[in-house]
Amino acid sequence: MNHGPLIFLGVFFALTLSWFGLVFEPQLQLGNAQPTTNLVNAAQLYPQMRPGQARQGLDVYRSLGCAACHSQQIGQTGRTYDVTLTDPGTNRAEVIAALLKVRPRATATEAEKLVAGPMPQAILKDVAHVAATNAMAKLEPTGAKAEVKIIPTGPDIARGWGKRRSVAEDFLFDQPVMLGSQRIGPDLADVGSRLPVANWHLLHLYNPQIVVSKSVMPPYRFLFEKRKIGREPSPDALKLAGNFATEPGCEIVPTDEARQLVAYLLSLRADTVIFETPMTVATANVSTNTPAATNAPAAQTTNSVVK
Repeated sequence: MNHGPLIFLGVFFALTLSWFGLVFEPQLQLGNAQPTTNLVNAAQLYPQMRPGQARQGLDVYRSLGCAACHSQQIGQTGRTYDVTLTDPGTNRAEVIAALLKVRPRATATEAEKLVAGPMPQAILKDVAHVAATNAMAKLEPTGAKAEVKIIPTGPDIARGWGKRRSVAEDFLFDQPVMLGSQRIGPDLADVGSRLPVANWHLLHLYNPQIVVSKSVMPPYRFLFEKRKIGREPSPDALKLAGNFATEPGCEIVPTDEARQLVAYLLSLRADTVIFETPMTVATANVSTNTPAATNAPAAQTTNSVVK
């Protein structure tokens, strides 16, 4: 018996099914897909390499021995949580009942004021994770919307030295890493965030007592050039007055090393939310002419909501 036609048909159907599975079906699934790119938005990457002038400033920072008096290690001992009501929804009675469970000491009148007041309204402050989770579990079934703020805590954060603890990721592109081990001066891990004004740092380097009256930091006047004023004063000259003013006809201008060092200090920031250190982004009140700005209490910061 001739089985040739059957073998031919079997091979033909096998090849046809393979073609449908390997060519036709993928075309149906992906043929109309829009082209994509694997390029990553650099603005969303953390950490990023410091700018060129800041990298040069790291060498100046090391040559001056700044790490002998300043650390770059923000410590964190724990975290607390705030629960904020952002939208009471439409079922006010159930929301009020849930609030009374979340805050047993509150009265019905106080709960009504929270629901009726302008949003957002703080429900719980400085509570443990369990309390925040339980509060969310009681509020969500009512249709109300609430959010939890994560607030890192610790002595360094209370001093205003940073918003979260330092991690290895913060120093990925630094070589060498200037962690330091002593704190004769304040920690500098987040100094670029809390003191973002270049002129403040230039004055502080020239004579620290200009901006911090009781500072024990030595002046670094050799980072500045004293010269005669030409036809017009240099726009980069320091604005000095009173006991710190130079003699008439002269001006103080920062050298390239001074600018590089300030660029490095301004690049020291630890305010990015990363996986290892969850937090609610905080915005500190920054002052550029008072000593309190160096050690501003954490209570002066405000927290936006983490989504």
